[in-house]
Amino acid sequence: MAIDVKVWSDFVCPFCMIAEKPLLDAIAASGAEVELQWMPFELRPYPAETLRPEDAYLQSIWPQSVYPVAERHGVRLKLPSISPQPHTGLAWEGYQFAQEQGSGNAYNDRVLKAFFQEDRDIGDLEILTQLATEVGLDQASFRSALEQRRYRTQHQQALLLAERMGVQAVPTILIGERLFAGVQSEQTLLEALRQEAKG
Repeated sequence: MAIDVKVWSDFVCPFCMIAEKPLLDAIAASGAEVELQWMPFELRPYPAETLRPEDAYLQSIWPQSVYPVAERHGVRLKLPSISPQPHTGLAWEGYQFAQEQGSGNAYNDRVLKAFFQEDRDIGDLEILTQLATEVGLDQASFRSALEQRRYRTQHQQALLLAERMGVQAVPTILIGERLFAGVQSEQTLLEALRQEAKG
């Protein structure tokens, strides 16, 4: 039986991109069958104002916290210049489409890299459609689904699960019944996966 792993995340959270690597490495090292789902936790849902990279908060937290953690985990990323930062609701609706097509993990990884490594506006429908196509999703179907907001209700329901689970920050990782808040080491996650595999 597959181990259920859920990760509450947001596409504009650099720590979520960093957390992806030790998690995927731990899953690979465990040899276990894992059902991995990325769960939405919008840090600043529309119409809330989003952060601006030129403001003091991001200018201070990236050198103090983000870059050192990224370096420890061997993850390359940079503070995106897009100002203000994009809202992520539409990108998450795209994730719901991708997940249904069996490409949720690939889409999640592609969107994170587009924002944090390529400085692309992941709130833009054209860019999201291009990214979806790059991971093998049908361009016309993806675009139509987002234009018609076909996954809006599904996305809202996924957001409610975070409330029910008591998730208050991202990344938060659920392995079986155990919640881990923040970026975790590969070893910590590997141990949790092995314990879960034992039942």
